[in-house]
Amino acid sequence: MTQRGRAGARPGGRPSGRRSRPEPDTRTTPPAPRVDLTAARARLREVIEPVVTTAGYDLEDLHLSRAGRRFVVRVLIDADGGIGLDDVATVSREISEALDAADEQGGEVLAGEYQLEVGSPGVDRPLTEPRHWRRNVGRLVAVNGLTGRVLSADDDKGVALDVDGTTRELAWAELGAGKVQIEFKRMDEADFGDEEDADDDEEDEGEGEE
Repeated sequence: MTQRGRAGARPGGRPSGRRSRPEPDTRTTPPAPRVDLTAARARLREVIEPVVTTAGYDLEDLHLSRAGRRFVVRVLIDADGGIGLDDVATVSREISEALDAADEQGGEVLAGEYQLEVGSPGVDRPLTEPRHWRRNVGRLVAVNGLTGRVLSADDDKGVALDVDGTTRELAWAELGAGKVQIEFKRMDEADFGDEEDADDDEEDEGEGEE
């Protein structure tokens, strides 16, 4: 890890009319080496994707960026039924071990330090693959100028949407990228589960009065 040198005061001397050549600053951190991020990302994918697939997940995205002298590797995974914290921890550990093993075998995947971040896609992730639609059955989605609830998603046929009570079937060839719509349940429809308890409390208080 690069450590920055502390700036110190240089001892003063007598004034002189002769201008001295400034000494080179040996404390300056050398610039980070230039890296082809596209090629590095391809090397990372060769190592990471088999690990994710073997663990039973789908690699949804792999992003590589620079943060100073350090790389940031962001990996998004998903699966039927969703991803939990334990899943993220397991995959993170297995990816780190795979990258270390690749380096030990002489095939340096990523030169220098890196920070690995593993997570699952958010609701703003575009629905572009059949598995994306399948995992969002029951949700409200906007696509092709339509807004409807996903009724079903068939890997061969396409998607069926409920649009204002009418079923619309869209084949994959005519289906664009979908976007999940955030729904907020109305307050008067929400079930807080405490109304019945409140009624019971009132009855209990009434029975105790004389």
